[in-house]
Amino acid sequence: MHTIKDRFLKYVQIDTQADPYSDTVPSTAKQIDLSKVLSEELTELGIKHELTKEGCIYARIPANTEKANVPKIFFCAHVDTAYDCSGTNVKPIVHENYQGQEIVLPDDPNQVINQKDFPELKDKIGHDIITASGLTLLGADDKCGVASIMDAAQKLVNNNDIKHGEVNIFFTTDEEIGKGVTHVDLDKIGADFGYTMDSGNIGNFEYENFSANGFEIKITGASAHTGYAKGKMENALKIAAEIVSKIPKDTLSPETTENKEPFIHPYKIDAQLEEATILFLIRDFDTHQLSTHEDLIEKITKDVLKNYPRSKYEAKSTVQYRNMREVLDNHMYIVDYAQEAMKNLGIECNNGPIRGGTDGAVLSHMGLPCPNLFSGQHGIHGKLEWTTVQEMQAAANTIVEICRITEEKA
Repeated sequence: MHTIKDRFLKYVQIDTQADPYSDTVPSTAKQIDLSKVLSEELTELGIKHELTKEGCIYARIPANTEKANVPKIFFCAHVDTAYDCSGTNVKPIVHENYQGQEIVLPDDPNQVINQKDFPELKDKIGHDIITASGLTLLGADDKCGVASIMDAAQKLVNNNDIKHGEVNIFFTTDEEIGKGVTHVDLDKIGADFGYTMDSGNIGNFEYENFSANGFEIKITGASAHTGYAKGKMENALKIAAEIVSKIPKDTLSPETTENKEPFIHPYKIDAQLEEATILFLIRDFDTHQLSTHEDLIEKITKDVLKNYPRSKYEAKSTVQYRNMREVLDNHMYIVDYAQEAMKNLGIECNNGPIRGGTDGAVLSHMGLPCPNLFSGQHGIHGKLEWTTVQEMQAAANTIVEICRITEEKA
């Protein structure tokens, strides 16, 4: 039988990097390479499942309890890796029995994992740390979650003494480009609630996150021949730059905010003389405040355009995702189960907000409550990404214990 380390080392060597500029589903065909491996492993375990054309997997472990009223539960992770850093030819390295030293990655000695940058390493003495070689990301986000779910599934099907209700597994593609549950079939998941396994340090548990909108300002300027432009030309590119320059910098920006502080983030300008489009990310834990931040951008735009009477603008807001806390406040027993499971396993629970979104946030607002549990990811989306075997095992054990508690309390 596979160990969780065996699984993870195999998974990270399969390139599953998503592509935000692709029009295909999934965005890269290579994501399905890992989905096929998972499908084979599920078959070996005797777990019935479906691999969809999108590369998603729906799997079901039948209940082994005589109780008839046990809630159906599911666990979710994504197979794709981030597009920020290469995921090709990942060479995982196991650093056994870590003793506090700096970890120099051999293929690029400038890449060093140390306790200054990662203070949580102080708590990993004796752990077996897994890194990449220095040229690529590792894929801990979220192959840690995938390995943890698969290890838990192995334990559940091979140990009838662990009583549980129906347990469902959902593996997604393209989560890193915001499309993880675009093609989800809730009936195929077939659960009452669940957990995404997509958080960081051991004990991390998150049940609130940013609410998010995309916001667009489109400027239409006035074109004229550059040699005869005086009093006629109104350069949309310059107008856009002026608008961006007036967005608050000391507050309401990603680089100056933390915890539950909101931000307005201009991240792209597509501009030429006559037309310019500014794209913003709007983030706030209070959904009602999103419109306030959008109003601020429009006020700044209107103030700038007072000096450009021949120009105009259009604004467009797009819903991206919402704070899962708005749903989970009505289902706090789900939070209680996870916290009790960690307590039973001697894991200190660390509740905190996510300054971002998860598949679970989207699923929660689709009617499937789904907070986010740790899987042991650190330094994600870069060459310094790492995890530990012990943290992944703790995540798998937490899954099993949640299943047991859910059955016990039914």
